[in-house]
Amino acid sequence: MEEMKTETIQKKRILSGIQPSGDLTLGSYLGAIRNWSALADEYDCYYMLADMHTITVRQTPAELRRRTLTQLAAYIACGLDPEKNVLFIQSHVPAHAQLGWVLDCYTMFGELSRMTQFKDKSAKNADNINAGLFTYPALMAADILLYQADLVPVGEDQKQHVEICRDIAARFNGIYGDVFKMPEPYIAKVGARVMSLTSPENKMSKSDRDPNGCVYMLEKPEDILRKFKKAVTDSDACVRFDPKEKPGVSNLMQIYAVTTGKDYGVIEREFEGQGYGAFKSAVGEAVVELLRPIREETERLLADKAYLETIYRTGAERASYVAGKTLRKVYKKVGFVER
Repeated sequence: MEEMKTETIQKKRILSGIQPSGDLTLGSYLGAIRNWSALADEYDCYYMLADMHTITVRQTPAELRRRTLTQLAAYIACGLDPEKNVLFIQSHVPAHAQLGWVLDCYTMFGELSRMTQFKDKSAKNADNINAGLFTYPALMAADILLYQADLVPVGEDQKQHVEICRDIAARFNGIYGDVFKMPEPYIAKVGARVMSLTSPENKMSKSDRDPNGCVYMLEKPEDILRKFKKAVTDSDACVRFDPKEKPGVSNLMQIYAVTTGKDYGVIEREFEGQGYGAFKSAVGEAVVELLRPIREETERLLADKAYLETIYRTGAERASYVAGKTLRKVYKKVGFVER
């Protein structure tokens, strides 16, 4: 009998991460995390808690530790199975800092000075424009290139991060050969760019100075409902999707559509002639019910510190194995003596 031959298809690898610089928002969930859980069957997925990037802005140490563990628990509660996905804390894998320094030396000053996020964060933190804030794209490139990632999930507004990573990788490969895989941005077909409830021209952000503009994933139901009732609309009193003329209403419609699965036409008919009060309450209640099981599961996981420690230790080991192979190759190429 002929021996059966099996062909192993190598999955493409995805690397992504969110800074634990603030509590995760509804925008974080609808725009990114909710889409991640569906990728594990098709891709080899690595998700990090980017705590090293977080300290470019001053943090309260105890709060940073709390948010990092809470974010890890929330990842799992959102459906990121630790058996199918590598979940790890960035600072637990020293190769990120090690490759970050090497890539600093292959990243041009002009490239860094053109980065939009450096300009934005410098404006917001004028008293702390530090070197890490300036060179963070090299560390971000290290995050991606260490794992030879094929794809990096980003929003349309974040493609610049992947572009400079590709430029750095191409420069290094041009000198030393094919060391790094060239990553591509992965922009999910299904996802929402959720805007602030009080300033719908701006993206919902955990660093929003107006606490009513941002809904947090683990927020109490009564607080979520209160924020939606205060959400900015307009004087038209008509539920109609028109992002240019009606940004506040359109933002609420998008949240309601993504949360309930209803299309805009159905939503317009549902609230025809009802004004905004009923509409805003319905959106708030839909969000509360969407987030309720995530909040409850996150709280349950946070009570089991031993389990979370097992997850992040195992994740660091798995991540370090892959990252270490890349780092050794890089060190050899640049001429470092092997330890």
